[in-house]
Amino acid sequence: MKTKISQADLGQWEKWKTERDPDAGNYLVEKYHHLMDYVIQRFMISLPKTVQKEDIQSYAYEGMLDAIDKFNLDGEFKFETYAAWRIKGAIIDGLRQSDWLPRSVREKVKKVEKAYAVLEQRNGTSASDEEVCTYLGITKAELNKTVSEAALSSMISIDETIQDDENDQVGRYNVIKNEKAESPEAHLYAQLLKESLAKAIELLPEKEKLVVTLCYFEELKLTEIAEVLNLSVSRISQLHSKAMLRLNAAILSVQENY
Repeated sequence: MKTKISQADLGQWEKWKTERDPDAGNYLVEKYHHLMDYVIQRFMISLPKTVQKEDIQSYAYEGMLDAIDKFNLDGEFKFETYAAWRIKGAIIDGLRQSDWLPRSVREKVKKVEKAYAVLEQRNGTSASDEEVCTYLGITKAELNKTVSEAALSSMISIDETIQDDENDQVGRYNVIKNEKAESPEAHLYAQLLKESLAKAIELLPEKEKLVVTLCYFEELKLTEIAEVLNLSVSRISQLHSKAMLRLNAAILSVQENY
């Protein structure tokens, strides 16, 4: 259910919507600034060190301004939900436009995902770094470099924005028509995917499983996870990336075998 906006905040919203009052705009940006911080933290766990946090903050700010400008006070969603989506989209668009991940790296990521899928399906256990390196014929350093750049590449591919009927950008997954909706085939596919992901999470090495749990179920920030596990932030980022590669591999297996 939509959260009721206080009278004080509603007054600021109306000033911005009707008058474009700069003070009202500044008030709204400051009030919801924590949303930018939250989304940025969630992204930084997946980004390689080559991406500057200042750039992500700039993209997030653009997303916040866009959300404030386009938010419908009478709409269905809470502003927090709408703004988080807009901020995320702005960051993804900014990263894509900056071409931060070359095609050659994307191809390497796909090869690593494929390696995890083949090895873990074959052995029924989590593939070790050594097994993946041997399978691909690469060094541990090459694997670690690919892992550090891997997680967000799949997210950007899924979240690629397109234009909707009102010339507004939306995520591709939001507008793809589901030809099998409510069909037995769709239900079976969803069930297989759910079971595969559950099994993949269960098979994750203990530290990777902890990072996934703390990140997506407890919703802790990167720095908080590092503190809980008494590890460096960069180590948490690496564990997260490896876990995402394994889970993406599980999805890939279902798609190829369905």
